[in-house]
Amino acid sequence: MKRHATAVWKGTLREGGGVLDVQSGAFAGLPYTHKGRFIDEEGRSGTNPEELIAAAHSACFAMQLSAYLTENGTPADSLAVTANVELIPGTGITGSALVLEGKVPGIDAARFTELAQKAKAECPVSRALGAIKVSLEARLV
Repeated sequence: MKRHATAVWKGTLREGGGVLDVQSGAFAGLPYTHKGRFIDEEGRSGTNPEELIAAAHSACFAMQLSAYLTENGTPADSLAVTANVELIPGTGITGSALVLEGKVPGIDAARFTELAQKAKAECPVSRALGAIKVSLEARLV
């Protein structure tokens, strides 16, 4: 399986801008800029690579954990995952902190945490992010 995305950038780093398109069509012409990456902490001026990594990481982790919970005989009613990806200018991306809230009938907190840690270690995006620290905070709700 292969997937692709296309980025087109025009202009200088600070004054220029780009658009992103993905194979699925989930977004097309999605803007990204220097401001959106390094200046706008509110994230309202377009996307950035770190936000897209966070989206990929949270989605992949949720799917992996869902598979493990189903194999355990305790499928989730819901899994809410936030990935907080940190970029330090001049250093790079330093971490992805996963925050999980799960509604999973029939499982205790210890087993839930065990399966969540396994999913964190084994989801393909976590593996791809092997050069950075990946952390997990998990709780049942």
